[in-house]
Amino acid sequence: MPFSFDFGGFDPSAFGGFSGGDASQPQRPKRERKPRKAIGNAFTRTLINLGVTLLFGLGYFYFELPALNFHAEEFYVFVFLLCAVYCVCAVLTSGFQGEGVKGYFGFVKKQCTIPFLVLVALIAAIIIGGLTSWVVIRAGSYSKLLSIKDGDFASEVEEISYNQIPMLDEDSAARLGSRKLGELADMVSQFEILPSYTQINYQGRPVRVTSLAYGDLVKWFTNRSAGLPAYLIIDMVTQEAEVVRLDEGMKYTTAEHFGRYLPRHLRFHYPTYMFADPVFEINEEGEPYWVCPRMVKTIGLFGGTDIQGAVLVNAVTGESQYYEEVPNWVDHVYDANLIMEQYDYYGMYHNGFINSIFGQRDVTHTTEGYNYIAIGDDVYMYTGVTSVTSDQSNIGFILSNQRTKETHFYSVAGATEASAQASAMSQVQQMRYVATFPLLLNIADQPTYFMSLKGEDGLVKMYAMVNVQQYNIVETGSTVAECEANYRRALADSGLISDGDAEAVPSDQEEISGAIAEIRTAVLDGNSYYFLRLEGQDTFYAVNAAENPLAVILNAGDQVTIAYTAGEGGGILSGTSVARAGETPVTFTPEEAPADAPAETGQPAEDAASSNQPT
Repeated sequence: MPFSFDFGGFDPSAFGGFSGGDASQPQRPKRERKPRKAIGNAFTRTLINLGVTLLFGLGYFYFELPALNFHAEEFYVFVFLLCAVYCVCAVLTSGFQGEGVKGYFGFVKKQCTIPFLVLVALIAAIIIGGLTSWVVIRAGSYSKLLSIKDGDFASEVEEISYNQIPMLDEDSAARLGSRKLGELADMVSQFEILPSYTQINYQGRPVRVTSLAYGDLVKWFTNRSAGLPAYLIIDMVTQEAEVVRLDEGMKYTTAEHFGRYLPRHLRFHYPTYMFADPVFEINEEGEPYWVCPRMVKTIGLFGGTDIQGAVLVNAVTGESQYYEEVPNWVDHVYDANLIMEQYDYYGMYHNGFINSIFGQRDVTHTTEGYNYIAIGDDVYMYTGVTSVTSDQSNIGFILSNQRTKETHFYSVAGATEASAQASAMSQVQQMRYVATFPLLLNIADQPTYFMSLKGEDGLVKMYAMVNVQQYNIVETGSTVAECEANYRRALADSGLISDGDAEAVPSDQEEISGAIAEIRTAVLDGNSYYFLRLEGQDTFYAVNAAENPLAVILNAGDQVTIAYTAGEGGGILSGTSVARAGETPVTFTPEEAPADAPAETGQPAEDAASSNQPT
């Protein structure tokens, strides 16, 4: 039985409400949606679509700087975005015509046929390119990226003089640079230092160089017309920082903006080149340049990253030129991480991909860390090589030329760099010094880890040498010469070298004779030092009394012969030994002090020679 609601004569159905029974309800007629009107004719719409896409592309290219190269991954992102922008514009300008999902899809497909085909082609290229670059099926090609020659350490790695041994790491160099800039009142308020320090061989000496940068955007705006006025050189041997002022400022750097921003300057001149990170260098005349390595992919579309020449950009004028073979003064073309990556490919896959997982016969990789050393006119990257199944010993190491990528492997089994650092720090654990990542040197035909020991202030306090094959042989010294002398004696005591080799004078040791004109003393790191100045000279020679007890009884006017380390520069040179005239300079340990040396009295060294010291 049908029923209805009676609300005192009120009929809800009259107001569109519900009611019982089968009474029919009035329905509002549906409004037919009118299709949006298209803009102009087909030719006009195409021009608008292309114009908007072009404007977007120019803006994206200006700010993101993608390489127009099929080997560059960012190129595909760029093209995808262009196609997407064109499709959106085409749909908007054509008025969203179509009924239902199928109708809209057909409409969009009709408007975006060409961009759709481009996207399909790019996706296919990415898939095929990725497969042809896959290390699983191209392991042999990856293992051949780095050509490696076996070498003999003792015959090929010569002993180098002290003025070629870098004694600072990048962190210490950065601290010295910041302190130096802080001394220049006209610069410190406007500029800061780029954090990347490039180690190069400059005029026969290892140095680190970096450019200044603008303090902020406002300071860039007020100083950009003159450019950056200077760059910094940190001498890795003398530990001296120098600010080199330029006659004309650098206007093309990584700290610039707009057209003078270095990556943008490169992209506009070389739109198809892919570049590795640019590095700051100076030529032998001190002119600042940016070395911009050209990166190429050699395996498939995206694999086998390598370097093929470099573009050199004058930091002052912006003039650039591409060199397939870079000039000899350039030191840093191949990044250390790239070389280590290529060696790891060789170490993992030279016996095949399956062997790298199962069996692992002769599978090796580089250790964590690297360092640089100057050999001849070039800078070489050093890193150790260890087995994938070993964690405490190296099987050898590689030296790789940073300019040419010429790489030699030296089979020298021994301690890892981390073990050597721990051994060195244990020798001075009461000082709480921290060891830098070691270099590998040839000392008396013995492969030797050399490292600096830094204090809590980040500055170098001492030096250490650790034998690679017997890392329990560890010696330290306040100077490199003292450290080497101690190390040679330890090698002789262990029977690794002869007594004659232990007493050998390093190639950069020189001697000078004369009458003492002035003596001064100081206590440095708990050791008494005597500073001797000979008549007719302005240079002082620092002699450690613990190593040279004869220094305690010397007086002004005495004729002496001093052996010292050449090439250090500055007003104070490190004297390694001292003797009276006519005697041979000999370095003594406290236990070997001569019989005529004064006995320990507890009297401060400053008082022992106070009658000879000017105030």
